[in-house]
Amino acid sequence: MTNENEYSAMSEQQRAEWVREQYQKATKYLAEKGIVTESVAPESSRYLPPIVSVWKLRTINQDKVWVISGDVPCDHIHADSESNVRDALRNFSMKWQMQAEAIRQSAKDKSQLAFAAYLVSRAEGLYQLFENDKFWTETTV
Repeated sequence: MTNENEYSAMSEQQRAEWVREQYQKATKYLAEKGIVTESVAPESSRYLPPIVSVWKLRTINQDKVWVISGDVPCDHIHADSESNVRDALRNFSMKWQMQAEAIRQSAKDKSQLAFAAYLVSRAEGLYQLFENDKFWTETTV
């Protein structure tokens, strides 16, 4: 994942632009999956530019989903499975570890193995964020 020092090197304007881009990326990802968003819960969403953003979104069907984007693959889970963003990060990490293992077991070529390794590296980075209390203070995330 991106180096933590890159966060401090970004201006406030660059961080705000990155957050806006990640929100657009997250909603576009959902739209490509046939999921239309109605609103965002900003008090539940978190972002650490330029590493990761996790959005809690409500769909037009009134479902709630967590969507992740940034220096990671875009992905989503139902918000019913996790009550807060920190636990959602752990869920994404575990999900990607399991997906990577499934890919490794059925891989037919090196590109699939490379993608599995990519998923594992991102999953490990997410888990490090999940475990690191400094990222869960009000002023940091």
